[in-house]
Amino acid sequence: MEFSTEFKGREEEIADMFAATFTDSEGAEEGTLIGGLVRELLIGTPDADLHVFIARSDGAIVGAAIFSRLRYAGDARSVFILSPMAVATGRQGAGIGRDLLRHALGALRDAGVEIAVTYGDPAFYGQVGFRPMTEEIAPAPLPLTHPEGWIGQSLTGAELTPLRGPCTCVTALDKPALW
Repeated sequence: MEFSTEFKGREEEIADMFAATFTDSEGAEEGTLIGGLVRELLIGTPDADLHVFIARSDGAIVGAAIFSRLRYAGDARSVFILSPMAVATGRQGAGIGRDLLRHALGALRDAGVEIAVTYGDPAFYGQVGFRPMTEEIAPAPLPLTHPEGWIGQSLTGAELTPLRGPCTCVTALDKPALW
């Protein structure tokens, strides 16, 4: 397994992998939604607000994790949200997602990111250090449909203390249907 941050020129391949994976697990409507989100993130998000990590096997993309910046009006800390992440359907269950996330979180830490959050399955993401949190700790940019899936972690080793101010996300994530 090889991990990389080189995604330029492979945007469609990555988006297609997300669309196929989410179609297989959640249905065609979700596959279309997430494939479109990935395209918009990869093409329309400023480089400074985006970190993309891909897992390749024999040259093929078998997984990807996309992090984009969250801004808190009253807080200078660097915060990124993982959304979305996928491992190709035929490759799930082999630890690719866990290993990819460990690699990505280490790279984010090295890049000076202080806090990582995501909106997903606490059991899966708990394997790499994400813990449930309330919106008193980290307000979400839009109303959460499933607040139990709002999870995060400090990447500095310091306690995760409340983030101050209203939160905004990148344009691609600023859609109520995603939350």
